[in-house]
Amino acid sequence: MTQSASGGARLAPESDVPRRSRGGKRVARRRRDSSPFRLPLILTGVVLLLLAVKGVQVLLMNRAPAQADVPEWITQELLEVNPYSRPGTPLEQVNGVVVHYVGNPGTTAEQNRSYFAGLAQTGETYASSHFLIGLEGEIIQCVPLDEIAYCTSQRNVDTISIECCHPDAEGQFTQATYDSLLRLVHWLQEEYRLSSDQVIRHYDATGKECPLYYVEHPEAWSQFLDDLDAYSDPAEE
Repeated sequence: MTQSASGGARLAPESDVPRRSRGGKRVARRRRDSSPFRLPLILTGVVLLLLAVKGVQVLLMNRAPAQADVPEWITQELLEVNPYSRPGTPLEQVNGVVVHYVGNPGTTAEQNRSYFAGLAQTGETYASSHFLIGLEGEIIQCVPLDEIAYCTSQRNVDTISIECCHPDAEGQFTQATYDSLLRLVHWLQEEYRLSSDQVIRHYDATGKECPLYYVEHPEAWSQFLDDLDAYSDPAEE
């Protein structure tokens, strides 16, 4: 009971009256949970957070590294950005290296690089590669490693391309070209953590007979992959 302002007695609100057990002891009032959906909402939030973290991890794993520091034994002669040979489109992931031959016997790496550059004016086709390897083993980089090159059709979006010069129509590489190809591919494998299974011929990607000699002589390609597995860069020894 409490005293009213007029001096009369009034009943205390129910919330002010303590509950008592039959033995006279106070019994605490149990509060009902006003949010019956709280636990499911918390669980849903945790699941969404885990999915978001997993998605970020996948993106980071698949994203290509920024332009790698190119070794001194590679000459950089990057093409000017243009629609026909260097579109400037980001290469967002690297899942392989594709080996090609230039298909123009006896030409040099510089001549083929000039052809790619000239497409900006002629617009006769879309063509380029990240690297060219010459008859003497010289290596020229034409397109940055964080941009696509126009070389392997549908695999342009996730591969790095290498065009190799050859002395005749048979398409076999000179020993100097072959040795530089081993060194370059080995370096790319190290940079992008690629296995030998991810080093392929143009033929393996599209069915085109390129590099011709290594399509017509599959045992020569198998030997290249074996040599690649056993390769040790002289600079690392």
